[in-house]
Amino acid sequence: MQTLQQPDLERIARRRAGAKLGWYIHAGVYIAVNLGLATLSALSDRHWAIFPAFGWGVGLAVHGIVVFAVTGGVFDSLVARERRQLAAQKDPW
Repeated sequence: MQTLQQPDLERIARRRAGAKLGWYIHAGVYIAVNLGLATLSALSDRHWAIFPAFGWGVGLAVHGIVVFAVTGGVFDSLVARERRQLAAQKDPW
């Protein structure tokens, strides 16, 4: 496996940090909005706030899986495998 140069490392590190920061912002907005919805739901004596919280929670979970599991582990291993295959070929196109 080849070692990455400093500009490549910087670019990859910034991309990963940006993806993680995006998920943290998404989670913060999810908590703030759903606390507000839960308050409105409690004041109206009806428990409707669970539905948007559940739907949005599924989206937040998928976002987290993509950011923390797929992008970090599986994606990098697939990219490395493709690089090895392309390096073994004489002309990839």
